[in-house]
Amino acid sequence: MPVVRHPYESTRVVSSSDAEPFVLRGSRQPTASAAGVQTPKAISDEWLTPPELLRALGHFDLDPCSPTNRPWATASRHLTVRDDGLSQPWAGRVFLNPPYGPATAKWLARLADHGNGIALVFARTETAMFFEHVWPKADALLFIRGRIHFHHADGRRAHQNSGAPSVLIAYGRSNIDALRSIDGHLVVLANSPAACQPS
Repeated sequence: MPVVRHPYESTRVVSSSDAEPFVLRGSRQPTASAAGVQTPKAISDEWLTPPELLRALGHFDLDPCSPTNRPWATASRHLTVRDDGLSQPWAGRVFLNPPYGPATAKWLARLADHGNGIALVFARTETAMFFEHVWPKADALLFIRGRIHFHHADGRRAHQNSGAPSVLIAYGRSNIDALRSIDGHLVVLANSPAACQPS
């Protein structure tokens, strides 16, 4: 079982309204409930990642889950649903924002095998997906403080938060440092060579 290096590191990100937005896809469009939190309603599966989050993570070489009609670049190379990103060759640093739902595990397995990138998914740490593709294979996790407010496909920020906690998963030691600028708790896993070095 992987061991977590303690204490957790706490880091911050500086927000900026002029940063370039990136795309986040989920399986459901959040809507506000009477309590003011998100509830799932299947309408759209493409959402923009908060711009300051992607800017803080740095440049990516590949987005294998890119939307077909994107208003901006998310990486140097984009694969869409038409390209079937799972079956294509991957190279360089990958930003993985997979379709949420049962297929998420396949995408995380591919990123773990690739070994160089960052995934953004809901923090469902008790699931088989985490026990098979995250806990034993990832180098670090960044549990994001608060809940992400996605943006609509036209770039407008959603009024309500995502409705669930999110986590950034780093595969490859070089991606750990990218997580340090994000506000949340950084957990370096024992299966990472970085866990054996003093911080």
